[in-house]
Amino acid sequence: MNELNAPLTFKQQAPTDPAVAAQRALKLARETLQIEADALLALQKRLGNGDAAGFAQAVSMLLACHGRVVVSGIGKSGHIARKIASTFASTGTPSFFVHPAEAAHGDLGMVTPQDVFIAISYSGEASELMSILPIIKRLGVKLIAMTGNPESSLGKLADIHLNLHVDKEACPLNLAPTASTTVTLALGDALAVAVLDARGFREEDFARSHPGGSLGRRLLTHVRDVMRTNGDIPQVGPETSLKTALLEITKKGMAMTAVVDEHQTVLGIFTDGDLRRLMDGTRDFTQLRIADVMNHAPRRIRPEQLAVEAVEVMETYRINQLLVADDSGKLVGALHIHDLTRAKVI
Repeated sequence: MNELNAPLTFKQQAPTDPAVAAQRALKLARETLQIEADALLALQKRLGNGDAAGFAQAVSMLLACHGRVVVSGIGKSGHIARKIASTFASTGTPSFFVHPAEAAHGDLGMVTPQDVFIAISYSGEASELMSILPIIKRLGVKLIAMTGNPESSLGKLADIHLNLHVDKEACPLNLAPTASTTVTLALGDALAVAVLDARGFREEDFARSHPGGSLGRRLLTHVRDVMRTNGDIPQVGPETSLKTALLEITKKGMAMTAVVDEHQTVLGIFTDGDLRRLMDGTRDFTQLRIADVMNHAPRRIRPEQLAVEAVEVMETYRINQLLVADDSGKLVGALHIHDLTRAKVI
């Protein structure tokens, strides 16, 4: 048996040859991924056969929950439980993680009879979990167990059991939770996805629980939140000279000015692009009024529209500015593409 194929033990040194060490690392990586992929495929098959009813019942129980989904586990199962609770919470199902040891010392007070309790233990015998489950049951809390052994103490105590069984761990010693934690995480994701779909959870709902993320900014930021208002809006009347309008454009720094009447109704827009096109001609424009050279049909947007809609308009028509007007056509704001960039909408 050569260095590459020899089983690695704690007493055995890793291969000293760098090339052999790299080959061995890649071999173990591929084996790890294959073992975990096989475990996931086995779980998928079980959900299509014997475990289908239990999964469907668990989804129904979670949908009927009028409290929170409480997820608990110890050790590696505890880390996975935290992630599952977080996934539920971010997809519309109020949820939190409770450490079983802390629960035994007061944190059980966070659990109410309206909750659903998901207990995770691959062996189904974790003493920290088993010590609090009698109280959970006494409260009348519904219990979903996720274990690798339906005949375990936890499996028998649960209202619904979800089977996490794997043929072997990816760990060469078949000891460290690897394939089993992968399966647990995936099954938790499957539950969360099934529940969010049944609830009709949408992008807008996701954005509300992720206001700091890019999706939240895109779906929750409105034009009124980022537009320039009042004295920051470049604007002139239709009788204003082109020279004065250019001063307004320069002063406000938006490379354009709105043209409005005495009631603030939008009449048109004049941009730096319009100026360049005007200068390409040979006519003398020093005595022109802005009304003579403005664009009479400017693109505009309403303040209650999403900022991402403003981005779409700008990209479609290849423009950098938008006037913001209310339903009556009154100018209420102005928007430059830089404003959207600063707000991280784009």
